Amino acid sequence: MSLRIENQTCYFDTDTLHQHLPASAVTIITDSAKSMSAVDLGGERVYITEAEADALTVAGATDGRRHLKASEGDSVI
Repeated sequence: MSLRIENQTCYFDTDTLHQHLPASAVTIITDSAKSMSAVDLGGERVYITEAEADALTVAGATDGRRHLKASEGDSVI
């Protein structure tokens, strides 16, 4: 997956998706099952790094991430 941000416009390129939209139309979510950040684009979930999520929020995306905490007692989190 490739993500490029220019002038508050986000360009997402995957094997099956080529989409660009204003950052203000993007909402970053947390996929609890995978413990990863993602965006939903046209019905397709695209997983992104935390650095990419931070860059999107700086560009104007909505930050809908949730902080997850471990439920296992021996977790390093």
